[in-house]
Amino acid sequence: MTLLRPLLAFVASLGLSLGAETPSTGRAGANPAPASTEALSIRAKLSPARYAFISAEISAKIEKLPFAEGATFPAGAKLVVFDASVHRAQAEKAKAQHDSASRIVAAYRRLAAQGSVGQLELVTAEARLAEAKAELDLAQVMLAKCAIMAPFAGRVGELRAREEQFMQPGQPVIEVIDDSALELEFIAPSSSLAWLRRGQSLTVRIDETGKTYGATVTRIAAKVDPVSQTIKLAASIKSEGTDLLAGMTGAVELKRPR
Repeated sequence: MTLLRPLLAFVASLGLSLGAETPSTGRAGANPAPASTEALSIRAKLSPARYAFISAEISAKIEKLPFAEGATFPAGAKLVVFDASVHRAQAEKAKAQHDSASRIVAAYRRLAAQGSVGQLELVTAEARLAEAKAELDLAQVMLAKCAIMAPFAGRVGELRAREEQFMQPGQPVIEVIDDSALELEFIAPSSSLAWLRRGQSLTVRIDETGKTYGATVTRIAAKVDPVSQTIKLAASIKSEGTDLLAGMTGAVELKRPR
């Protein structure tokens, strides 16, 4: 009993010590409930609503680039003019062959009406006319590609080539942007979808101007990135009459509706 009492006291003290640590460890390991997000500050960039990198469709030398970088242009303006001498000659040749085939068919039809030629000769002449017409159409299409027309009114973002440079099909020549309407593009946590909606108002402070602008959420991506748990969004911002330019960046302030 003399030896048992100290042993029991030691075990009891050891048990008490473990019992004291257990609840403390449990409290440290518990994950605190996430606080509800009332507002988000997210980095965003300004992008043009419409833009395009236009490439050459033919093998030809650039004869003229009427608009410099940053210049404005109307819809339908000639942005790039290629040397059209070869394609113009091919179009003229195709037209001459088409005109010749057309006159032959007209003559054969008169003779066929008089019974002077057979039906086979007439059908063969008409087939050659159709072939000549297809060649003429192709030559005219290629000639039309010797000038690149502006698909919309806007500004020249970047020139990828210079005058007198020979281009191959698919090589980029010019970047055009429509900066009359700019969009804010940003990535938000997917948890914000619980309260974020199209048409929701927000503000953005642009770094380059130091000013704050109003905007409206216009697009929400169709899927969430499961790895980063984020989603892409876009918002419209009034850019006409302002000093905003595509490529500027800023901080979007998204506030949860109350």
